[in-house]
This record gives sequence, C-alpha cells and structure tokens, in this order.
Amino acid sequence: MRLLTLLALAVAACVSADPIPESYRQNGWFVGAQAYTFNRFSFFEAIAKTKEAGGNLIELYPGQALKPGSKEKTNHTMSDAAFAEMKAELDRQGVRAVNYGVVGAKNKEEVYAIMKFAKKLGLYSVCTESTEQIAHWEAAAIEFDMKVAFHEHGGSMDKPKYKVWNPLYILGVVESRDHRVGACADLGHWATSNLKSVECVRILEGRIISVHLKDKATFGNSPVVVAGKGVCDIDACLKELIRQKFDGHISVEHEADWLDSVPQVKADIDFVKAHAK
Repeated sequence: MRLLTLLALAVAACVSADPIPESYRQNGWFVGAQAYTFNRFSFFEAIAKTKEAGGNLIELYPGQALKPGSKEKTNHTMSDAAFAEMKAELDRQGVRAVNYGVVGAKNKEEVYAIMKFAKKLGLYSVCTESTEQIAHWEAAAIEFDMKVAFHEHGGSMDKPKYKVWNPLYILGVVESRDHRVGACADLGHWATSNLKSVECVRILEGRIISVHLKDKATFGNSPVVVAGKGVCDIDACLKELIRQKFDGHISVEHEADWLDSVPQVKADIDFVKAHAK
C-alpha cells in the first residue's frame, strides 16, 4: 500500500511540476519580456535587452529576425541549424525561453508542429488564439505534457466573429478541458476592450497560465504606459494573481517607445518584483 501511495504521489508531481526552474524566480515571480516588445530588433538583441531590463525569461513570437543581418526568423519551421544557434545564444546570455506566440494553427498538423517545436525548446507553454482547434490543442497538451494559453486582443460585441477578447468566452472554451489548457491574461488588451483587467483575472481563476503585462493610458484604444500609470490597475491584478496562487510567468509587453523601451520594461519588471509573493 505504501509503495502504491508513493507511486501515486510521484505521478501527481510529474503532472503538476513547473518546468520553469526555481532558480529563475525573482521575489517569487517568473518575469521577463515578450520579444515582440523589441520587434524593431533581432531576437538575439531582444534577449540582451530583456536581460538589461532585469528579466531572465523571454517569450518568443513567430517571424522575428534571428540575429542582425540574418534571413533566418524565429519560427516553429526554422532550420535545425538556426534552432541550435538560437538555443546556444539563450544559454550564453542566461535567459530562458518560456513561451512561444501568439501563433495560429489551422489544423491538427500545425498544432502538433508547434507543440513539437515548443517541447524541443523546453518551453513552459504555447500562446495562441486558435480556439477552433481546442480539441487538438488539448490532445497535444496532454501528449507533450505542456501548457497551452489562449490569448486575447482588443474586441467588442460589435465584431461577433472575434470572440477571444471576452474572458467568459475563453472560460467556456477551457473550463471542461485538461488543466494544461487555459488562458494568457493580456492585462492591457482587456482595457482595450473596455473591460476591467482585475475582473477578467477573477473570471479566469485557476485557468491563467501566463500573463502579458502592459498598462494602458485609458480604456479603449490608447497608448501603452508604464505599469501603475494607467487604468489597468496592475497593482490589483498582481495581488489577485497572488491570491489565486498563480505560478506561471509574466511577460512584459511594452508596445510603445519601440526604439528605446528598456527603461520602461525595467520599470514594469521592477513593479512586479515589488509585489513579493
């Protein structure tokens, strides 16, 4: 009986284990940057800028130039040689890749190609808006033992074909699915949709896998500002994430000051770290 109990506990630990090493925590958080923040630069430069801003984790997106002067791009279809070069640069700079997205998938084959790439890179999760492929995402999440987070951009009821902006829609998609399938909480895009970010975080309690952290000057379409300077109430969102025992990663996504955003990203990372958990 004791042996069976120990085996059961071991299996449970394997299922729930966090693949982001504990050594990457900063004041309790896993925090870094979305490489899209530095989309005027190459991925190699984005790694360096993330590190300069105080982050040790990075979320890559499809289509960024791999390094200055290179025609290779970050993508789940990149060559083995480019992949090896990317991995070596991450290791050299001491920054860990944790997520890939936002990436779309039209069918099962694309879902599995994305997940194979993510598993090979040792990612924590994949970020997508392709909810129509939920059955394939769930199956792949279970098979690869990896998380899938559904992301949202700004939207409204005036455009009914685009649904993922609404956290209630995302909840309906994921609540009956495997625990590896959930949401990417984009705090700024919820404000773009005229929603209160902290209320959206509460709606998705227990299903938030990752966070895109940005603050917005006003509700609706408005400029991105440093955390704490806008309407997203990042302070309340972080406190709510702590209450929920959220243990995924936060990717700062400062979609402004494109050519010189390291100071703003650093301010956002420092804001997170100031909320020790």
